[in-house]
Amino acid sequence: MKVEACTERALWDAYVEAASYASNYHRWGWKEVIENAFGWPTFYLVAKEATETKGVLPLVWQKSWLFGSFVTSLPFFSHAGVLAESREAEELLVGEAIALARKLGAGHLELRHRRDHGLGLPTKTSKVSVLVTVEPDKDKMLKSLRSEVRTKIRKAMKSGLTSEMLGEDALSDFYAIFAERMRDLGTPVYSKSFFSAIFQAFGADTHICIVRYQGKPVAATFLTVFRETIESLWSSSRQQFATMEPNALLNWTILLYAGERGYHIFDFGRSTVGSGPHRYKLQWSSQEVPLYWDYWSPERNNKPELGRANPKYEMFIRLWQRLPLRLTKVLGPSIVRCLPY
Repeated sequence: MKVEACTERALWDAYVEAASYASNYHRWGWKEVIENAFGWPTFYLVAKEATETKGVLPLVWQKSWLFGSFVTSLPFFSHAGVLAESREAEELLVGEAIALARKLGAGHLELRHRRDHGLGLPTKTSKVSVLVTVEPDKDKMLKSLRSEVRTKIRKAMKSGLTSEMLGEDALSDFYAIFAERMRDLGTPVYSKSFFSAIFQAFGADTHICIVRYQGKPVAATFLTVFRETIESLWSSSRQQFATMEPNALLNWTILLYAGERGYHIFDFGRSTVGSGPHRYKLQWSSQEVPLYWDYWSPERNNKPELGRANPKYEMFIRLWQRLPLRLTKVLGPSIVRCLPY
């Protein structure tokens, strides 16, 4: 068995399609999204025995003077680590990823998994996915929710809010809400072209849910579909409308849409354990799925923190919150592309 760089999309996607543990983000299309939207080099490793594929591992190399050099599988998304059918293939792929990180002079390698692979590496478990089981019967699904959630849904409906599931034609509305919310949180925003690249690669599997008040967009979610799951990748709302419960209508609309189309799982997306978004998602009769982010670095036991949890970014966050929205849209993409988030 040997590991090499994969250059054949058909070979890669055929293996991913057949693998029961494959995630949405193992698909080859995300390689194109990251290359086209961010310009980062990708290394898609494949373990082969003769001509038979035994495992895959997608990697992205990010390098900047601000945040350093690191290799991730995959940045920007929750889980797309090593995918292999044997321990031998798994170990070979991880070993090759470490060798690549050394060669590139990376400060660390981060492998994002949805289950514990027992790799013997330092591991973060502070983040989880939050999943809701979808019922095709909307009345049964409504009854499965907590009473306080049902109350919020009814309040949203009585407040004059409307909702709809749309495609790329709703991207401008989504991005306006998303960029505003990211500024308020003190977080650099992705470029609009990043979301356009996702539509280009996965058009039929990509959706936007919009909630409006008197025709004005007040909440929005960017969604992607893989197999039986519809996942919320990014969700935002305008704070001045919070008392009308637009987020409740947003998520209820997605659940109804999922039930009508035969999806079995609504994935609320990634959350940090104990955070406000995490607590909110747990209200929806949901369950947590732990995320295991494994790390290798030249310095043993190094688990870097490049996100909001790092206290050294506190001053930057406060400064960013004071910037004009238009300026954050200009400056944000060049900063956030350097973070794995």
